[in-house]
Amino acid sequence: MSFVSQLAVRDPAVAAAQQRLLAGERLTQEDGVRLFDAPVLELGRLANAVARERHGDRVYFTVNRQLNPTNVCVLSCRFCDYARKAGDPDAHTMSEAEIKAHVVPDIHEIHIVGGLHNKWRFDDYLNVIRWVKEVKPDLQVKAYTAVEIDFFCRLTKQDAEWVLERLREAGLDALPGGGAEVFSERVRREIFHQKIGAQRWLEIHEIAHRMGIRSNCTLLYGHVETRAERVQHMILLRELEARAPGFFAFIPLAFQPGTTGLVRRQASAIEDLKTIAISRLVFDNVPHVKSYWIMLGQDTAAAAINFGASDLDGTIGVEKIAHAALARSPVGMAEDGMVHMIREAGKTPVQRDALYNVVREYGRTDVVAPVGAGAGAR
Repeated sequence: MSFVSQLAVRDPAVAAAQQRLLAGERLTQEDGVRLFDAPVLELGRLANAVARERHGDRVYFTVNRQLNPTNVCVLSCRFCDYARKAGDPDAHTMSEAEIKAHVVPDIHEIHIVGGLHNKWRFDDYLNVIRWVKEVKPDLQVKAYTAVEIDFFCRLTKQDAEWVLERLREAGLDALPGGGAEVFSERVRREIFHQKIGAQRWLEIHEIAHRMGIRSNCTLLYGHVETRAERVQHMILLRELEARAPGFFAFIPLAFQPGTTGLVRRQASAIEDLKTIAISRLVFDNVPHVKSYWIMLGQDTAAAAINFGASDLDGTIGVEKIAHAALARSPVGMAEDGMVHMIREAGKTPVQRDALYNVVREYGRTDVVAPVGAGAGAR
């Protein structure tokens, strides 16, 4: 590991982590928690060196779009400002025409997540994918969190493998990583007690991976969880990847307080950068750590490119979930904006598709042609 071995660090915790990595050992939960008290720049230098070992100076993004077919949801999670009950003035359910209108020519991926509708059947969710594929058959579909997959199992009284196979037949290519929140039963009981917990989320993603359906994984942080719970969450995901490989990326999601009343303000930029850097050091077996700019904001997301992140997710045209919680990031970023952000961080922009096939690598002087619109999400 030439970048890591050449790095001179002073902080004892960062130096200890560096030595573990050079010895081919995995960081423990105690290591991860200790690193939260390390100087942020020292921590970032080590995480950046690890990212460079894996990806050189390449930072990835995709031209994509998010589709949220409905915000009607049977659950009532304390941290969610997006979901609505049927009959609420702000409740919405998209028509076939509205869904198809989201499929614009320039995108390579569509990301589909939404509420657990009290009146929808499994076929309604399958139709969303079918309608997308009718418009653009080669468009890659990343759809439905483990929470939604579990809901489909209950709707159909079938197991997860059966449900995932039906989704794949409809056109599913990959799963997003949402719905994991924090793998702490204490936190689950406090803020999302109606939702599936760690065991079921991990089970569904393990089944998907063993079927050849790859996915992302996430952590929602900055609310009532402890730093130890954050690191334990990462380790459980790392263990799943060791058992059943299939994760594309780990995505730390900065909690948007919105009107939930859970916390007074969003986690600081320093806390964001430390969480991303520690993620990169803990995950020796997951290719990418994402800097999800919608929740971090553009400035912190750009800085995170030098703190271990190797992916910015995608361009944004329509994003509803984070912005329902009053996320301060702009609603959209065109391809040229994404390329500029990566270049400003001193890295090489690489456009990818949903499965991380390279679409285009941008040279330092390449001009980016304008694109219509795209949208990304987790």
